[in-house]
Amino acid sequence: MAAKTIKTCPICGKPTDPARKDYPFCSDRCRMIDLGNWASESYVVHRPLNESDEELKSPASEEKEEQ
Repeated sequence: MAAKTIKTCPICGKPTDPARKDYPFCSDRCRMIDLGNWASESYVVHRPLNESDEELKSPASEEKEEQ
């Protein structure tokens, strides 16, 4: 028989229940803290820049660079 894995809230670390509506958070409070972190851009996905990123620049950003 496999051991049951206990999931924890990514904000406070308390155990969570997959049956709750706030899952994977332990409460509505932690869910709202996470939403606020996304809204304030506290979470950032980093990746290396490559040549195709240069091609995606908008004309407005090119005008700023020229000035």
